[in-house]
Amino acid sequence: MPSAASGNPSVEELLAFERMLVDLSARMANVPVDRVEAEVQIAQGALQQFLGFDRSTFAEFKDDGSLAVLSSTALEGIDATPPGPLPAKLGWFIAKLRAGETLIIQDPAEDLPPEAVGEAEYVQRTGLRSHLSIPLRVGGRVVGAIAFSAFRETRNWPDDLIARVKLVGEVFAHAIARKREHEKLLAAMVEIGLLKDRLERENSYLKQAVQVMLPQGLTSRSPRFLSVVEEIKQVAQTSSTVLLLGETGSGKEVLAQAIHDASAQRGRTMVKVNCAALPASLIESELFGREKGAFTGALARQAGRFEIADGSTIFLDEVGELPLELQPKLLRVLQEGEFERLGGSKTIKVDARVIAATNRSLEQAVKEGKFREDLFYRLNVFPIEVPPLRERRDDIPFLTWTFVKEFGNSMGKPIEEIAEESMSALRDYHWPGNIRELRNVIERAMILSHGPKLYIKLSNATLRPVAVKITAGSLDEAELTIIRQAVEQCNWRIRGANGAAALLKMKPTTLESRIKRLGLAPRR
Repeated sequence: MPSAASGNPSVEELLAFERMLVDLSARMANVPVDRVEAEVQIAQGALQQFLGFDRSTFAEFKDDGSLAVLSSTALEGIDATPPGPLPAKLGWFIAKLRAGETLIIQDPAEDLPPEAVGEAEYVQRTGLRSHLSIPLRVGGRVVGAIAFSAFRETRNWPDDLIARVKLVGEVFAHAIARKREHEKLLAAMVEIGLLKDRLERENSYLKQAVQVMLPQGLTSRSPRFLSVVEEIKQVAQTSSTVLLLGETGSGKEVLAQAIHDASAQRGRTMVKVNCAALPASLIESELFGREKGAFTGALARQAGRFEIADGSTIFLDEVGELPLELQPKLLRVLQEGEFERLGGSKTIKVDARVIAATNRSLEQAVKEGKFREDLFYRLNVFPIEVPPLRERRDDIPFLTWTFVKEFGNSMGKPIEEIAEESMSALRDYHWPGNIRELRNVIERAMILSHGPKLYIKLSNATLRPVAVKITAGSLDEAELTIIRQAVEQCNWRIRGANGAAALLKMKPTTLESRIKRLGLAPRR
């Protein structure tokens, strides 16, 4: 055993140790970060051999408080300490080092306290005779420890030896700290790159967006619509998928925006996709992105709408028009939050809240084999029925004035009054195009307006007469044709001033009886 480990080092040994320390310091200061741990292990082996110990171990404290072994060297016949976190049962040992205490165990039977149960079991299992662990600090904070163990005989741990070993350990600790700072810098640069890429994608998306119509506070006097608003308030705070069901032009996009604006994702832009407006050949690359060369004309890699919507909300309008061959890919995003770009093999993970909308009956599409049943159930987590405008007539004056003010500001035409007969006509009209049709009617009226009083002309203010060409056939066939045209023209509204019964000048009960007898039902 060299005298350097016994407490009586010679002058030559002291000089040799000092030379070794200077050499180690120079090497560790200049070693590339990717070689730090390998160089630490080489230096450990040299130090262990120089001092004549059975085993040397270097460990690092992690953010969770655990002590993880980075490197360990041992003499032949002695097991090195396995890399990775030390067992939790060595809690007394780990806590002492975490507190910055040097642990000197010359005789485990005498030096281990009663509470060191796991440590006593370790000593008995491995045959440990003596042990030294020195906590290492960088910037005043304990970052790790260096340890030496003896298994063949009991060893002494003189103060001057501990001081020298601590110097070496701190050289290792500073080298590891330099590597960790480098890793943090690289991680920060990667994060900055990802954020920059995300910002560029969002900016690109916003430039391509034709128009963004924000909700107008969702004010309503209609009990039916107020119940929808209440449902929106409840679901907005969750991350659940929402399915908006309603006729075209009934305001599903406005409601989707309202859900997003009340959600935890409101700080990010809601991404909108109209599945019916995109060609079937392009919808996959629009939704999921594409790699360069994925198809003819794909000259550069492009992020899809789901990537852009990561951490935000994606609104899939007219989701019932999604091609059947793409539905499994959408189902996978909903279930697992992952997909591959068109022409790529790398799996991309996203966390995007999905709001879908359709004016079709998805249940009927499932029966016809045009929509996957499993996708329907994934979308139908929280369905919301959006009422058509004819079922919320109390809101027509409010919506009318909203659009009048909007166009008045943009056109520079202040309106002080709406003609009473115009407002009455708006209330009585059956609005097959819903709110979108109302907005278009108001825009046309504002263009033609020449004064502070607005007159609104409805070219279809009254129900169109039913034209039926009767050819040879039974009376039942003619009756069937007339009634079908009438109820379809009235969107299957039977009763009321704008119902099919009024159009046909029949009692509602009589018409309902004949519809039942003829077996009429809405077309799908």
